[in-house]
Amino acid sequence: MFTKLINKIKGKDAPKVKTPEIMGLRMGASFELDPLAIRLILDELTIESCSPNQIIKAAGVVELDGTWIYRFYTDDDAWLQVIAEGGQRDEHVVDVKLFHFYDTLDVGSEQAWNKLLKSDIGAPSYHLQDRSYSRVWTAAGDYHNPVHMAEKTYDEDGDYSVTDQFTMLFERELSDQQTESLFLSAEEKEEDAGYLSRSLVISTGITLTPSQITIHG
Repeated sequence: MFTKLINKIKGKDAPKVKTPEIMGLRMGASFELDPLAIRLILDELTIESCSPNQIIKAAGVVELDGTWIYRFYTDDDAWLQVIAEGGQRDEHVVDVKLFHFYDTLDVGSEQAWNKLLKSDIGAPSYHLQDRSYSRVWTAAGDYHNPVHMAEKTYDEDGDYSVTDQFTMLFERELSDQQTESLFLSAEEKEEDAGYLSRSLVISTGITLTPSQITIHG
């Protein structure tokens, strides 16, 4: 940020920051959803509405041993997740999901944080409203330790932050063999003031097929 300010004062253009990009999705781009596909299942979903046209306001990426997880945050309080395996080209994409934020809960103590990570987030099932979701990721025992991800997230100015996320994925069945996903992320971030903020971010989402999304670069 300070480098940008100094360059601006000197009349120089700041070097362009390379932000996450795949499938034509990038900062400032937009995408359009098939409104009929959403409308057919909307009554079964946790969300009450979903904008068919969304603009990407921030972008993040996670690297996990040859798997890249791209996240594009939109103006609809949503985020589009694209998973690529074995490479970072379009042909490596294996999954696309659209999530909407449901809630963010502050974790105010070390005891509550440890309980969340060691006994809550990786349980076999999770209940939200009156709906029950089953854990997708399997484990030898009843409990699955959360999967750690370090996401580097860029905003529209090219500035970035890194968030440690301890995650778990659940899902429940809908009609026509579709599912609604539930993504839990216990997040830990060092704030500018030097302290750690901790929260549980809850999102629900659906899997998209290529015919259900049109990307506008």
